[in-house]
Amino acid sequence: MSDAGGDTGPRRTASHSAPSELDVSVPALILKAGDYPVPHGMVGAVRTLGRTGVPVYVLASPGISAAGASRYCAGRFTWHTSERDDMSIAAEQLRAIGERIGARSVLVPLNDEAAVIIAEQAAALSGHFLFPSIETTLPRRLASKAGLRGLCQQFGVPAPASAAPCTTAEAAQFAASAVFPLVVKHAGVWDQRNPTNMSLGSSSSAPRLVHSLDALMSLGDYDGVTAAYVVQEYIPPEHAEDWIVHLYADAQANCRVLFTGRKVRSWPPVAGVTAAGISATNPVLAHAAEQFCKAVGYCGAADMDWRFDRRDGQYKLLDFNPRVGNNFRLFTTESGTDVVRALHLDLTGRPCPQEAQADGRQLIVEHIDIPARLSRRSAVGGTRSGYPATSTEYAWLAADDPMPFLAMLTRVLSIVKIIRTGIRSTRSSAPRRARRRRAEVS
Repeated sequence: MSDAGGDTGPRRTASHSAPSELDVSVPALILKAGDYPVPHGMVGAVRTLGRTGVPVYVLASPGISAAGASRYCAGRFTWHTSERDDMSIAAEQLRAIGERIGARSVLVPLNDEAAVIIAEQAAALSGHFLFPSIETTLPRRLASKAGLRGLCQQFGVPAPASAAPCTTAEAAQFAASAVFPLVVKHAGVWDQRNPTNMSLGSSSSAPRLVHSLDALMSLGDYDGVTAAYVVQEYIPPEHAEDWIVHLYADAQANCRVLFTGRKVRSWPPVAGVTAAGISATNPVLAHAAEQFCKAVGYCGAADMDWRFDRRDGQYKLLDFNPRVGNNFRLFTTESGTDVVRALHLDLTGRPCPQEAQADGRQLIVEHIDIPARLSRRSAVGGTRSGYPATSTEYAWLAADDPMPFLAMLTRVLSIVKIIRTGIRSTRSSAPRRARRRRAEVS
């Protein structure tokens, strides 16, 4: 990890007046652990607080930073860590950054690793930062696909059939009764031992589809003790609806804000991250998400992925990210409160407005939505019908803040890599789709 450093010099003041309900005397620090070359969630977090007048600081890897380029960024610190590093050293560096900011700041975690640092290093960080007081091990369990699987089983929450194999025999046993393709995800988060050789990236990365037993067996080193990965039933798009839940829960696990919406396009196609989404109220799903938070005692921001399985009529929990989701700007209340603003309001003792969500908001993530639009497989079945867009926000483009978009364009190699990964995923499954179609015809 590099030493903490950065520029906290003055920037242009926000052109938007600060709403009376936000305490603009309390700064915020946007935290994301690891290397994310095109982190659009950080840009959204800087803008949503910066536009109200809250001083917003970011942690960024060396080089050009899109979030650091925002006119609403009060300062940037160069900081890099990964799940192979010592978490206590990361916490010590965060404390040094807190001292440089000079005021107790709201921490805004943008990935699972950041959420785990905050929870497990709370004692070391509490003198300089504000964050929800949560049971220490809960974020790690929720972010871990293996841990989430156990919690779903414990509280009777529907989820796709899955396994966390520790041996080749366990992997083969699950595969014997499963239907390929299968979804493969990281088993844990911030693990010193990372046995997978499948290049899944961090726990926040998109899952991977595997199409054969041989491919499944080649993914990890099995030690008989620790799960190499989680393998999960794949619900085909023709039988599914992909839903998103973003929320903020207070110290009593009461959801101050809770939003639901649909994934419109993804990249890589079908099994990838959201390239475009639209907000749509779903009371049934909202109730299920809130009840799960209450059952596990969760407090803080969360980003959940659910899939409605038309075959049995159940909403099934796929992922629980115990932090602000990258696409949080898809959702606001009717007066404009989103998850990040709700986090700041609650931690500074301000009330959150009790309002309905604004339906029909559309978020476009430009660098992945362009290839997703060109792919005939990227649309998630039936998403657009019945959910007309009433407004559109872009992850990068903003008339009042153009520099992050230009900074994003400098990450050409990273964007090309993202696009190539999606293309390879599409091509690898094309022959199998063709064989299935021929089999159905015959």
